[in-house]
Amino acid sequence: MALYTTYGDIQKFMANYYKRTGSGLQFNEAAERMAAAGKLSEEEPPFDPGLDYYSLSDVEFDKAVDSFPMTLGPSLYQPEMSREVAEDKMIPYRTDVFTIRHPRYTRAYTHRHNYFEVDVVVKGHGLFYFEEEAPRELKEGEIVIVAPDSTHDFLLDDDSIVFCICIRASTFDTSFFSLMARQDLLSFFFRQTLRGGSDKANYLLFYTGGNKKLIYYCRSLLIESQKADPYSSTCAVSYVNLFFSELLRGYSKTIRYYNYEGDADFTLILQYVQHNYQTLTLKSLAEFFHYSEPHLCSLIKENTGSNLTDLVRRLRMRDAVHYLIDTDIKVSEIAEIVGYNSSDHFSRVFRSEYHMSPRAYREKNKAAQAFIPFSTE
Repeated sequence: MALYTTYGDIQKFMANYYKRTGSGLQFNEAAERMAAAGKLSEEEPPFDPGLDYYSLSDVEFDKAVDSFPMTLGPSLYQPEMSREVAEDKMIPYRTDVFTIRHPRYTRAYTHRHNYFEVDVVVKGHGLFYFEEEAPRELKEGEIVIVAPDSTHDFLLDDDSIVFCICIRASTFDTSFFSLMARQDLLSFFFRQTLRGGSDKANYLLFYTGGNKKLIYYCRSLLIESQKADPYSSTCAVSYVNLFFSELLRGYSKTIRYYNYEGDADFTLILQYVQHNYQTLTLKSLAEFFHYSEPHLCSLIKENTGSNLTDLVRRLRMRDAVHYLIDTDIKVSEIAEIVGYNSSDHFSRVFRSEYHMSPRAYREKNKAAQAFIPFSTE
């Protein structure tokens, strides 16, 4: 049988225990103690969907969240909690995305789960535990995306505000990865890094500086998780798409990831390649990052599944397509801009990739893009 409390009541219980004992409780332990003390209700507390939550400050919204109802199934108020958490234990049935305010004053209990977790530090800071690494302090404006089957935990011991977005792995594939289908080197790497079923634990870390749009989307996700009507899951997936679109649009250059091989941050290498692909050689890249060429080749292959030549070609073709469709620059000039010494060489590579000449590609796609309002043709 499900029992109920509010965010504020269980958080107050956990804070009081911490202040009395100096140690934290796991969420399920707090729920179990509240159940034993008769502090859980059989009736669900009311939720007001009509309140204007978006006009509130972060502190005011945090107080409003204290009144949000929380449903506790039997598995959440048992004294023992598994370190292996399946998505159906956390994400409600027929729900693709479930968002909570991260509990405070817990004790460290690293765990794994088969869904994606996105932690957004709205105010204050917290300690992020990952695999065998020393805990890392995440501060206001930082966002971490944790891949499935990664051992981790997140601890807050004050009034910091962190939203935790839980996304089914199947939903993550259809929402987040669809946003990264473009020929962008970092996007390609993210797909390789976070692809479900990977045998390496990983995370991506963004610094956003407290972007208001991202916080708005987090609030919307938390509210949709409370509504739980026939439209809430669809709305939540839409907000996730907006959230990730804004994240990639504005903050892809801030990304860091788990360095499981002990090498320098590979995203720096990718960013260098992306900004210098026109004239880049394996030798110059190896010299810049102080690697041997064989080691650099292995590093690129392991992290992207491709060699440097293939990555550079993709970047050149991506930008060439942009110039062909969106500008009137001559083909010979486009060849030079994207790094080819001759237009003939550029045309041969382009034809092998798109099975038509650059001029034919331009004519075909510009015609397809043409839009004449109220045209009857």
